[in-house]
Amino acid sequence: MHQLPQPLSPQDSLVAIMIAVSAADLELHTAELVAIQALVNHLPIFGDYDADRIKTIAQTVFDLFEEDDGLDAMFGLIRDALPERLHETAYALACDVAAADGRLSQNELRLLEEIRHELQIDRLHAAAIERGARARHMHP
Repeated sequence: MHQLPQPLSPQDSLVAIMIAVSAADLELHTAELVAIQALVNHLPIFGDYDADRIKTIAQTVFDLFEEDDGLDAMFGLIRDALPERLHETAYALACDVAAADGRLSQNELRLLEEIRHELQIDRLHAAAIERGARARHMHP
């Protein structure tokens, strides 16, 4: 497995979730990658984040996805690094990335469900977050 040069930061955890959602359907769509970069470049939570870490985090996620219990391991790393106050932020970012290419695969939907469960996102809050993402990524 690819070793991280340092423990995950909360921002690394957010990036890992976004990369995981993008990779869930086994394809990295350009729209999703552009969305990740735009979110990292513009959101206040990433104000002091070293964007060069995105590649390291992405490689870690890819390596974990190749392991039998890799998804569980990824969620363990994320739970250790992500404060509870950022759980809804993480889910919102995951939804934005999933919606960025205009279609949701079954794998993306399953991963979003798993993220909701792992981060203990209330179902009503999750529905509001999902509706916001859908509204932001509506096509003409």
